[in-house]
Amino acid sequence: MTERPVSHDALLGGRVSLRQPAAGYRVAIDPVLLAAATPARAGQRVLDAGAGVGAAGLCLAARLAEVRITGLELDPGLAELATFNAVQNGFADRLEVIAGDVARPPAEVVAGGFDHVMTNPPFLAAGGAPSPDRTKRRATVESHMPLALWIDHCLKMTRPRGTLTLIHRADRLDEILAALAGRAGQAVIFPLWPRAGQAAKRVIIQARKAVAGPCRVLPGLALHQEDGAYSAAAQTVLRDGQGLQGLNGKG
Repeated sequence: MTERPVSHDALLGGRVSLRQPAAGYRVAIDPVLLAAATPARAGQRVLDAGAGVGAAGLCLAARLAEVRITGLELDPGLAELATFNAVQNGFADRLEVIAGDVARPPAEVVAGGFDHVMTNPPFLAAGGAPSPDRTKRRATVESHMPLALWIDHCLKMTRPRGTLTLIHRADRLDEILAALAGRAGQAVIFPLWPRAGQAAKRVIIQARKAVAGPCRVLPGLALHQEDGAYSAAAQTVLRDGQGLQGLNGKG
C-alpha cells in the first residue's frame, strides 16, 4: 500500500468504502454521477479512463452486479489505492485497475474492446495556475493530452456502437461536441444545475461511436435545494445509487 497519508471515506450512503489521499485531489460527486450515467448491462465491459482511486468504477459495480470494469490510471499510487478499494468492497473479481496512460494504454486495454467508456478528464486547460500538489494538478489540469486528444483515445477504446460518457465543465461543451463530430453521434447532453434556475456548471455528455443521429438536451438534474442541501432527485443518485434518468437506455 502506498505510504502517502490516506483518509477513509464512503460513497452511496455507506454502500461503498473509499480510501483516498488525505491531501490534494479529493473525490467529490462527479465520479458518482458519471457512474450513474453509464448505460452498461449484464455481461458488458466498461473502461474507466483516468480512474483515480476507483470511485466511478466502485459506484458502477455497486449498482450493476454483472458488469466487468477496467480502470486505467496514470498514477501508480492511485491505481494501487483503487485496487485496494476494489478488494475492500468485494469487487475484485469484476473491477480491475491497471496503471497506465490513456494516450499509450497497456496491452490489457484493447482498442475497441469495451462496450462503454466512462471518463472524468482534467477540467482545466494547460497554462492556468495549477495546484502545487502534483496529484491534484495531474487530476485537474491537462498536461500532455488536451481534451480533444483525450476524447480521441477514449473513442479508440470504445467498440462500434458502444457509448462514451464523460462529465466536464459546461463552458467546454463546444470543444467536446467538436471532438465527437463525425466519430460518435446521437449525443445526449445532461446539464447539472447547481440549483433550479441557475446556469449549469457541469454537464454529462454521452454519445455512441460510429452511429449517426441528432444531438438531444435532457432536462438534467438540479443538485441542491435553496438551503444548500442535496435535492431529493440528487439523493436518489448520490445516496441510493440509482441511474440517471435518460442516460441508461440501450448501449
